[in-house]
Amino acid sequence: MQVIVRRWLLVVVMIIAVSVGACSTSNEASQNRTDSSTATTNGTAVAQVTNPQINNLPKLEGKATVVLTVKDSPITIEVDGTNAPITAGNFVDLVDRGFYDDLVFHRVVREPQPFVVQGGDPQGKDPNVPVERLGTGSFIDPKTEQPRYIPLEIKPKDAQDPIYSKTFEQAGMISVDPQLRHTRGAVAMARSSMPDSASSQFYIALADLPFLDGNYAVFGYVKNGMDVVETIQVGDRIESAEVTQGLENLKRPESETKESP
Repeated sequence: MQVIVRRWLLVVVMIIAVSVGACSTSNEASQNRTDSSTATTNGTAVAQVTNPQINNLPKLEGKATVVLTVKDSPITIEVDGTNAPITAGNFVDLVDRGFYDDLVFHRVVREPQPFVVQGGDPQGKDPNVPVERLGTGSFIDPKTEQPRYIPLEIKPKDAQDPIYSKTFEQAGMISVDPQLRHTRGAVAMARSSMPDSASSQFYIALADLPFLDGNYAVFGYVKNGMDVVETIQVGDRIESAEVTQGLENLKRPESETKESP
């Protein structure tokens, strides 16, 4: 019984480690929550997005390749817009803007067992902000001068569409696996306790993390460079981030033009 309790507490602590390091909870995140109706696909209830707010976000139609340079070494990520179009589109859009260049990894958890490396807080570009204070920043859209949040987006395996704005538990689907799982090298969005609070912070899984499945949005996988990821320490910077393939699959809202962050 003590072993079971310890394992349960470890899972809770690790989930909190991802959540606390995400975007701060705010009214904007609440307002950006999407309304959903449900449909059935292969016997599985799947949320269908009905709120037009979701149409104001970038989408990736297909796949793209992103290369992060850390410690002068490349980390190649395959970004999956087929199964996570909004989450992937948000990431590729930010990479293309140069948003991630020079940002630090502010959270690295390897003990008591490998967990994640996490970065993407824009406050990390300010040398006057110590690393230990990072973890609450979001992308500020230069057009609106407001944080841009995206809905929680997780596609059930064998379903036609993702579920939005709900964890699998909230959707009553705890026995269903997501299409994109938290295997070693998975790249996913960090967020606060509110489902629709992800913005720019992401993490890379250092091990298989099945207890995060259905709770956080995976949008890609490290294809090459996990040896580099394994060496990342708190304070290491993303020297550059570049979309090397698939940028043509990024669809921005018609009213939006790319601007520097």
